[in-house]
Amino acid sequence: MSIDNFPVYKAITERRTIRKFSQKQIPEETLKRLINTARVAPSGGNRQPLDYIVINEPALCAKLFPLVKWAGYIAPNGDPKEGEEPTAYFIVLVDRDIKSTTSAYDVGAAAENIQLAAWEDGIGCCWQGAIMREEIRALFKIPLDVEIDCVISLGYKAESPVIEDYKGSIKYWQDENKTLHVPKRKLEDILRWNKYSR
Repeated sequence: MSIDNFPVYKAITERRTIRKFSQKQIPEETLKRLINTARVAPSGGNRQPLDYIVINEPALCAKLFPLVKWAGYIAPNGDPKEGEEPTAYFIVLVDRDIKSTTSAYDVGAAAENIQLAAWEDGIGCCWQGAIMREEIRALFKIPLDVEIDCVISLGYKAESPVIEDYKGSIKYWQDENKTLHVPKRKLEDILRWNKYSR
C-alpha cells in the first residue's frame, strides 16, 4: 500500500528541520491554526501550562533572528543567509503557576503538532532551544513568572534536507550543492520485540 494512503505517517516520515525559508509571508489565519494544533496536544494531568507569542511583524522578526542559534554542526554555513530568514516565530512559554513535572512533555507534543501541521502546508520549522532567553524576555516584555522554553522558527521551505542511514556519526552535513544530509538510525537497530536485546 502506498505511503500516500497514510497522510499522517507520510508527514511524520518526510518532515525535516528547515533552516532556509522563502520570504513569502504566512497568513495570520494559518499561524493561528498552527497554534490551535498545539492547544489540543496532550498535556500531563490536562494542566495546559503553555502559552505562545506569535511574532510575524518583519521588524520584530529581524530583532529576534540574532537571538536564536542555528545548525550547530554546520554553523555558520548552515545559518539562514540574508533573504532566507524565517518570516514568523512562535515563542513557547510555560506558566510557572501551572507548570508540573510533565511540562517538558507538553512542550514536545505541542511543538511536534505545530511542525507536522506546518509541513502539510509547505511551511518548514526549526525548533530551537539554544536561544538567548533574557534578551528575548526583555524584547517582548515577558514577565518573570513565565518560563521561555523554546522558539519555533517558521517560513515556507526553501531547502529540501534528506535522511541518510546512520554510519557511526549523528552529525548532519551539507554536500557541494548545499543539500543538508541528516543521519538517522535504522529501524532494525532500535526496534525490540517483546524483550530488550542487543
